Amino acid sequence: MTQCWKENWYHQCHHWTNIEHLINRFAWERSVDISSAHRLHAHDLSTEENRKIYGKCNHINGHGHNYRITVTLRGPTDKYGMVMNLTDLKAVMEKVIVERMDHKCIDLDIEHFKTHPSTAENIAIYIWDEMIQHITKELVYEVRVEETSKNAAYYRGE
Repeated sequence: MTQCWKENWYHQCHHWTNIEHLINRFAWERSVDISSAHRLHAHDLSTEENRKIYGKCNHINGHGHNYRITVTLRGPTDKYGMVMNLTDLKAVMEKVIVERMDHKCIDLDIEHFKTHPSTAENIAIYIWDEMIQHITKELVYEVRVEETSKNAAYYRGE
């Protein structure tokens, strides 16, 4: 039975006349862990409005998180059997996420967040927009930002 499964799998994946049904069937995800500080604050709101909306996350000195950022790719495999070479994905994530955000104050060190509150939702959108500068947009399926083990936001470019 195992051999039969392998033969059917090989036939389905490598028979070029049937390849159309496999488009976007494969997903690959990679995660990185970073430590960053931020302050939830909207510059167009008053101090009182910011405190009311963001609560303790609006503290003047900010606060930090050990974020887990996961990027999910989805698409067909290439002739080498990969959605994307993992080494290439790792390099892009290092450049876009780790180098720019790890051990940084997101609001002060990243230009985008000087005008956008650094919510997990906005961080996910920012990372998405940066990732698609380096990876074909059709391959990037989801960016997930975990602030804590209980809180996560994800964005699918929609």
